[in-house]
Amino acid sequence: MTDDAPNPALLPAGLIDLLPPEAEREAALVETLLAAFGAHGYERVKPPLLEFEDSLLAGSGAAVAEQTFRLMDPVSQRMMGLRADTTPQVARIAATRLGLQARPLRLCYAGQVLRVRGTQIAPERQLPQVGVELIGSAAPAADAEVAVVAAEALTRAGVAGVTLDISLPTMAGVLLEAAGLTVEALEARGVRAKAARDMVAALRQGIDRKDPVAVLTIAERAAPLAVDLADLLPRLLRAAGPADAALAVLKDMALPPAARAIADNAAAVIAAIRLRDPALRITLDPMEFRGFPYHTGVAFTVFGPGTTGELGRGGRYLSLNEEPATGMSLYAEAVQRAAPVPAPRPRVFVPVGAAEEALTALRAGGFATVRALSEADAPRALRCTHILRDGQAVPIEKKD
Repeated sequence: MTDDAPNPALLPAGLIDLLPPEAEREAALVETLLAAFGAHGYERVKPPLLEFEDSLLAGSGAAVAEQTFRLMDPVSQRMMGLRADTTPQVARIAATRLGLQARPLRLCYAGQVLRVRGTQIAPERQLPQVGVELIGSAAPAADAEVAVVAAEALTRAGVAGVTLDISLPTMAGVLLEAAGLTVEALEARGVRAKAARDMVAALRQGIDRKDPVAVLTIAERAAPLAVDLADLLPRLLRAAGPADAALAVLKDMALPPAARAIADNAAAVIAAIRLRDPALRITLDPMEFRGFPYHTGVAFTVFGPGTTGELGRGGRYLSLNEEPATGMSLYAEAVQRAAPVPAPRPRVFVPVGAAEEALTALRAGGFATVRALSEADAPRALRCTHILRDGQAVPIEKKD
């Protein structure tokens, strides 16, 4: 019977115990990021870990419905959800508890999120999330602010060489609509409903894969088109790259009016970012639309140096009550991998009977004081780097 008992250290897939010193390092990193947000006027809110399903998944929360764990509340007998993303909760707080506060409203948060499944690249299902939300302004300067504040916070955390990747998630849909390649437009031209849905899905998949040939091949079946996709699409897909070069390509293109408005807004956001942080590296991908489907304007992805990958995501969206909002969420576990490992806190072994007076000064100087509870306690076994002698922290000599 004993051999069949589960190992108490075994955890569900995607969940881990964070041990010393990583747990302390993560906590310090989160406070560093929050301090950077606070210096720009972002005030901290703390939403609950779970709440009623209908409010948690309202508005932008619907985008993470499939990633949300659900359970029955034994008190109210209503379904509740464990948050998979904090942004919808902040939107709820802004619209309700802080609904009468002056806009724009600057809020920040930190907490754990839990998701039904991870990804192949990031299998973790419980993640620390830290972020900012700027609610009540549609100005390009608001989008620029959250991007610049996030970049500064990463710099404070010791991450150098950050790149901000800007995408325009609404551009693909607007371009297809202008060409008459929506489900409604295709049905109006006699295409059956399922065939129309399949065609639009295939078009978006081709754009997602950066395959203009596949897109144009499908589009020919619906000819004639209202706009010249054969001219616009390859140029838009090739434009991805450094922001200034991409903007130059967009400026010279004869885009449909709705697409031109998206491109002009992107240019305004990038110009506002340049005013506040001229050194920030920015790339632009006009046809990228991955990410949360609730984004209504520019979207951001922050990349760290080398192979550290994504450090955060954000962008423009509509909060509850159709209020304009923009924000950025940073992934603390990714930031921790990109930031330099700090020197461990030195630990002073305090023999039995030592006076407390000297220890206060040592702790104020950055030492951790580790008291011996019996004569059997040993400095090395307790991972101490120093020992208390005559009121001073004396380094313990390392063994060969």
